[in-house]
Amino acid sequence: RGALLTACIVLYALTAGIAGYTGGSYYRQMGGTNWVRNVIMTCSLFCGPLLVTFAFLNTVAIAYRSTAALPFGTIVIIIIIWALITFPLTVLGGIAGKNSKTEFYAPVRTTKYPRAVPPLPWYRSTIPQMCMAGFLPFSAIYIELYYIFASVWGHKVYTIYSILFVVFMILLVVTSFITIALTYFQLAVEDHHWWWRSVLCGGSTGFFIYAYTGYYYMFRSDMSGFMQTSFFFGYNLIVCYAFFLMLGTIGFRSSLLFVRHIYRAIKCE
Repeated sequence: RGALLTACIVLYALTAGIAGYTGGSYYRQMGGTNWVRNVIMTCSLFCGPLLVTFAFLNTVAIAYRSTAALPFGTIVIIIIIWALITFPLTVLGGIAGKNSKTEFYAPVRTTKYPRAVPPLPWYRSTIPQMCMAGFLPFSAIYIELYYIFASVWGHKVYTIYSILFVVFMILLVVTSFITIALTYFQLAVEDHHWWWRSVLCGGSTGFFIYAYTGYYYMFRSDMSGFMQTSFFFGYNLIVCYAFFLMLGTIGFRSSLLFVRHIYRAIKCE
């Protein structure tokens, strides 16, 4: 587990430049001008909640005099890695994205004034569609979640990593397809506000995973006490938040490619 956490920290630090470039490139294509805020948001969107949660849980571990508390030297090393590797790579990636020549590709001409969205039934609003979009990918990984939780929070050893990879790919594919389908249904009723809706629908699986943590805690685990409860729900909250960001990005990218494809086909016709 220590090697896994170390690998996650190193990979996150080394791939910060990709996040900076992607964020800067999209921000430029959308006509953004506040580049400092964009870089800060890219650096802190995940690290900020992670830092707050870790500070609280590490304080709890220190108060209980637990060996789960990270020593001060390790915390300093993590901060140095963020300050000397993650942040500079994000800034460099943001600068490269800002100076990139990639333009936003719209397959058809758009008007300056958006059309009014007609009244829609309640089941076409954001919350019901998020429930629908999150349930299907969650049902694809529900069985595997138990073994992962039993390995991370229990005493079982997880060894079938090939199955885990297949399930992860299924999760990505199902998330992409269900978000595309919901985007199509949304455009079919003349609702063009699909940008953030695709992010929320794609990332809604994270809410279902976090709801499963409550089920696992009450019915499948023997945890008790404030420290175990706070560690379980706190770190799972960060993991589910990471899934929300990852799957939300996949949902948005898939919907964007789909919208460009169908409108390019309309233009050709």
